[in-house]
Amino acid sequence: MSNSSSISQFLLLPLADTRQLQLLHLWLFLGISLAALLGNGLIISAVACDHHLHTPRHFFLLNLSLTDLGSICTTVPKAMHNSLWDTTTISYMGCAAQVFFYFFFISADFCLLTIMCYDRYVAICKPLHYGTLLGSRACAHMAAAAWASCFLYSLLHTANTFSLPLCQGNALSQFFCEIPQILKLSCSHSYLREVGLLVVSACLTFGCLIFIVFSYVQIFRAVLRIPSEQGRHKAFSTCLPHLAVVSLFVSTGIFSYLKPPSISSPSLDLALSVLYSVVTPVLNPLIYSLRNQELKDALRKMMTGCFSAARTCQFSSVQCSQ
Repeated sequence: MSNSSSISQFLLLPLADTRQLQLLHLWLFLGISLAALLGNGLIISAVACDHHLHTPRHFFLLNLSLTDLGSICTTVPKAMHNSLWDTTTISYMGCAAQVFFYFFFISADFCLLTIMCYDRYVAICKPLHYGTLLGSRACAHMAAAAWASCFLYSLLHTANTFSLPLCQGNALSQFFCEIPQILKLSCSHSYLREVGLLVVSACLTFGCLIFIVFSYVQIFRAVLRIPSEQGRHKAFSTCLPHLAVVSLFVSTGIFSYLKPPSISSPSLDLALSVLYSVVTPVLNPLIYSLRNQELKDALRKMMTGCFSAARTCQFSSVQCSQ
């Protein structure tokens, strides 16, 4: 039997069995990655450059886009590399880095979604206290606390996971390194420490879900008390994107990890992992931009400015050549 000290690399689950399908997955992942980079990059640029978007709501949206970019850049490049070179290996340190960064960005994503729920709750249920409860300093402190706590929490999980002796081989049933898959390779009772950490994580996640549900119950009650239909529509339009993103994030994650073993299969597990780790970061900017008129106006203004600058530069270069 081998242990973790003798393992120099792990074997990831291949995305396809044939070379043609591997190349197809490569191009598919490339397109998804470019879409995620474009969508989240546009949101980050618009919020950073347009002073009209310097609000708590869009500040947290900028942070959410950063986590989406980080999570997709953690898993997809290695999968694309393996599909291109027809390999399934990842080094021991590369696997540890992938576990740390993926857990870090996913946990930060959920923390930010919880904070954004609090932002919507204060904006609708306590509008007179919005500037006090969500001032610039308070927003910076909440975002910093989310990033710092998730960093330390991910570091603790990663260190604890890779300190376990591994004696069940080095093949992972996933196309990227993930803590539950690594725990399956351990044959030591010390894995109970990591299971305990995962239980604590589940409790914290459940606590955040209760907070989100309770907040939205209060939000919907407050919205229904608004006398004008236009006011109710405006209030709902600010909440629906966040509610859609939370529902997509939570439903895919819960179904992936808590589905009954009777319906589990390698193809289904692979499809679900691609859905919650790759597709979700692409859909988030699309969901938020469709219902956010301020963001759409800022993006339109930014694109118009870029085209105007490009035309001016092209016209100047033509004049210089003449």
